[in-house]
Amino acid sequence: MRNLLFILVGFIFINPLDAMYHETNINGSNPFILIARIEVKPNKVEDYLDLADFADKAVEASEPGMLFHNFDADPNNPLGFVWSEVYQNSEALIKHINNPPVQEYVQRHGQLATKFEIEVYGNLSSDAVDAVSALGVPFKHFKTTRVGYVREEYFNQ
Repeated sequence: MRNLLFILVGFIFINPLDAMYHETNINGSNPFILIARIEVKPNKVEDYLDLADFADKAVEASEPGMLFHNFDADPNNPLGFVWSEVYQNSEALIKHINNPPVQEYVQRHGQLATKFEIEVYGNLSSDAVDAVSALGVPFKHFKTTRVGYVREEYFNQ
């Protein structure tokens, strides 16, 4: 009986705290990870690497909110690649999507690749969710639970 009481008390107090946690992070001020999975058309890998290099250099020069931007090769698929990106906040993602060189990359992507899927790990503002959704590509959003932390001092400079 005593254990049941502790369980009930836990549900009463923990669930509202969990909801409060999510509410405080919906403003998009938190950092998050974006993974974009690409599959390039056969015989287009070098052309795609040139396009990715163009986009990467432009992003580095123009987006201070992009904290990490890497283009990685799939070890099991010679046509598969992954953009690994860490953003300072949701505003940085919106700026990235609206950055002219990134828009050019997205347009040219269709000529060289067959797949583009986005996964986001962490909370996003509703404006950022809308911006990614408007791209018209498959998008999966893994929202933050009450488990985990961010070393804020490294992200808010």
